[in-house]
Amino acid sequence: MTPVRSATPDVSDVFAALADANRRAIYESLLGGTALSATVLARGSAISRQAIVKHLQVLETAGLAVSQRRGREVVYVPAATGITNLNAWLATTSSRWERRVAKLAAMGTRG
Repeated sequence: MTPVRSATPDVSDVFAALADANRRAIYESLLGGTALSATVLARGSAISRQAIVKHLQVLETAGLAVSQRRGREVVYVPAATGITNLNAWLATTSSRWERRVAKLAAMGTRG
């Protein structure tokens, strides 16, 4: 059975996108504050422009980047959606684990 995909990026998409070192490096470049094209990102890189475009598409699907057309060029800027979703998931998960660890610690002090 295929999972249903929503318009909002799933946390799994964010983890998958950031699991790749090349995509993390591209994402870090986007966080520099300037809209960047795949051509600019490929300059001085061992990765081809076409590979950069594919990585950018994964980042966009994960809600980590947004593409914008500027004349004949497509540039990318960072997006908050993916990181916001990831942050919310981490906060919820962390809270749950902290409660579980506290219960385990309390059980250990009883014995």
